[in-house]
Amino acid sequence: MLHRAPTPEHGARLSLSKIAAALKAGGRSRYIEERSQQIQAALRAEHLRAPQAVSAAYGTATSATIAMIIELTHQISALETELAQHFRKHPDADIYLSLPGIGVILGARVLGEFGDDPNRFTDAKCRKNYAGTSPVTVASGRKRAVMARHVRNQRLYDALDRIAFAALKISPGARTFYDHHRAAGDTHHQALRTLANRLVGILHGCLRHHTLYNEATAWAHRTPLAA
Repeated sequence: MLHRAPTPEHGARLSLSKIAAALKAGGRSRYIEERSQQIQAALRAEHLRAPQAVSAAYGTATSATIAMIIELTHQISALETELAQHFRKHPDADIYLSLPGIGVILGARVLGEFGDDPNRFTDAKCRKNYAGTSPVTVASGRKRAVMARHVRNQRLYDALDRIAFAALKISPGARTFYDHHRAAGDTHHQALRTLANRLVGILHGCLRHHTLYNEATAWAHRTPLAA
C-alpha cells in the first residue's frame, strides 16, 4: 500500500480496485472486498495534515525505503536459492532434513554452527552442552538448582528453538514429549528447550550412525508414556 500511496494525497485517491490489487499482491486471499473498503475509508477520513513540502519529503523517503526493502527481498531470495543448492550437496544434508522441523535454512545454520567434523563431539552430551540446550546444575552447600545455560552459541540455540517449535506440528513423538513436560509443570519455554535438547541427541545419533531420522525409533522409549 505504501508503494502505491507514499503520501496521504496519493492514498486518498486510491480506488477500491487498486487497493484490492495491492492486498492480493501482498498475499491476502480472504475478505479482500471488505478490507479494501475499510482501508479506503481510513485513507479518505479527515485527519491532521502536514504542509505540502513536508508531506512530499516524507513521501520521497518512503518510496526510497520501499525500493530498498524490495531489493533486499530479491537478494534474500537469491541467497536462499544459492544456500539450498550448496547445502543439499553436503553428505549430511539428507540426515539433517530428515529430522522434524528442519528445513533447508535452519538445517544449513545448524550444520554450519555444529560443523561437520565427525570427531568434534565425543558423545551426545557434548553436543548438547555446546548447543546450550542441556541444563546446568548449580550447587552450594545444601542448595542445588538446575538452570538453563546462558553462556551458549546463541545463533545455534535460536535455530534449535525454532526447530523444536516446528516439530510439535510434525512429530507425534515430539508433541507427546512436550505435552508430558508441560503437564509436569514446565513452562512453554522450558518444555521447548527440553525438546530441543532431545532433538539434538537424536541428531547426534543419526550423524554418528549415518542413518535418517525414524519417528518410531526416535521415540520408542516414550511409547508407554504416550499410551
